[in-house]
Amino acid sequence: MENDFDWDEKPELNITPLVDIMLVLLAILMVTTPTITYQENITLPKGSKTLKASQDKVLEIRMDAKKKIYIHNSVYDYRSFPDTFNLLAKKYDKNTSIHIRADKSLTYENIVYLLKSIKEAGFSKVSLVTNG
Repeated sequence: MENDFDWDEKPELNITPLVDIMLVLLAILMVTTPTITYQENITLPKGSKTLKASQDKVLEIRMDAKKKIYIHNSVYDYRSFPDTFNLLAKKYDKNTSIHIRADKSLTYENIVYLLKSIKEAGFSKVSLVTNG
């Protein structure tokens, strides 16, 4: 009897069917997971319909293309604005929000000058307002 078995041959595992099955299961899981919804019974507190939340006071500062600065109906010069604003800032609470609206043709340096002046006056809530 002849022995046709080759002892040097290494057996290989074919894992392709296992990978195929796992990928199909993963695809099924990915499709069904978004449709699963959880429901929790939450009792929300009742709010008052008569009282409205108070809105924080906002000071709006505008700067046009000619570097004129407007606060309410007053017009201020660009170079003297820091000194003038320090005097004006005494009327306002330092927690007042400040919104800056500036012309888009102004340079970055002009806006930073305005921001620096406002920060030096003690205001910390400063926002730049855009149209987009």
